[in-house]
Amino acid sequence: MSGAAILQPEPQPITACTVSRDVQNFDLLIEDMETCLGESWGDLGFEDALPFLQQDDAAELEFIAVALDEEDEQDLSIITEVIRAAKERGIKVLLIAEDVSPAALHELLREGGDEFVPYPLPEGELAQAIDRVLSPPPAAPIAPELVNTLKATGDRNGVVIPVQGMAGGTGATTLAVNLAWELANVDPKNPPRVCILDLDFQFGSVSTYLDMPRREAVFEMLQDTELLDSESFMHSLLSYEDKLQVLTAPTDVIPLDLIGPEDIERLIEFARTNFDYVVIDMPKTMVEWTETVLQAAHVYFATLELDMRSAQNTLRIKRALQSEELPFDKLRFVVNRAPKFTDLNGKSRIKRLAESLGISIEVQLPDGGKVVPQNADHGVPMAEGIAKNPLRKEIAKLAKSVHDVNESAEAATG
Repeated sequence: MSGAAILQPEPQPITACTVSRDVQNFDLLIEDMETCLGESWGDLGFEDALPFLQQDDAAELEFIAVALDEEDEQDLSIITEVIRAAKERGIKVLLIAEDVSPAALHELLREGGDEFVPYPLPEGELAQAIDRVLSPPPAAPIAPELVNTLKATGDRNGVVIPVQGMAGGTGATTLAVNLAWELANVDPKNPPRVCILDLDFQFGSVSTYLDMPRREAVFEMLQDTELLDSESFMHSLLSYEDKLQVLTAPTDVIPLDLIGPEDIERLIEFARTNFDYVVIDMPKTMVEWTETVLQAAHVYFATLELDMRSAQNTLRIKRALQSEELPFDKLRFVVNRAPKFTDLNGKSRIKRLAESLGISIEVQLPDGGKVVPQNADHGVPMAEGIAKNPLRKEIAKLAKSVHDVNESAEAATG
């Protein structure tokens, strides 16, 4: 054997492939693939990918990077077939998308996409995504006390109570979490079943207020709600003190529009039929499925303060809902950090605000002071940490009022 033959390097196995209509449209992807993998990657067109994935050579593949743009969105069928074929062989799928709609991304993720990276690629993002799909961190075990032991019943007709801030920092999450906790404890002899859904998928903090971990299982459930049933819904909830069941926001920030109205409708339906009260912490942004929640709501609490931003945003919301002939009358406006009873000037400001906006302000919550956010940082409801706080007392009264109205309505219909 000649020395030249001995020194001839072994060809590197192909461990990854880009799959696209034309990879030259994604020059940054080419650069990042070369940086991450050297020469151990290849490129396939959509039409070539299917037959290749059925060959023995595909056994070496660890992942494929499917790159698409808005032009490819016109027909996703070939792309979904490629994703299915890869998943059948245990090959991970990265989606590299440029100007692709949330609905198309949702469909591809539901078909089996493991990770989504926007194009143009952020610095180092492809390498991080590859690490995540090839070496996913082990799921942290759930502490026994957080495991939901309630079984699905499917026989309830729960009251749906969304809470949304008319501006940032108006106390919507504080109200939602503590209202849910007070409802769960409103009747010690016959405690109602209560759950809280954190639908602020990007920056939801219900889990922080209750010292709970966020769960990857939530995102997995949201990706394919068509397969959801009562048992799997209940399994996705965490339990707080065996009294309040919680659907946390996902671990990672996801686009709000990645979840459609049908997904939200299914989620609320499973919650409503298994619980007496369903409190929903809403994102501040109005999204495609806000109407879905509004239609399902029995009462929709909107928090605001005595400032110009709250007034202007409330007026915008009012105009938007009324122009679409949506049930604006379901909104119950809650002034947070309201003036004290003896502050006659403050009371006059509230009256003028309501008159100028053409709304009724039915609930006024006092300023609970600095101890309220401090208590939230400790991860306990106010009833557990600062029970005598005036804000906690008013939320407890509100919960009692909601429960009494519901009990009266049930008695009238029963």
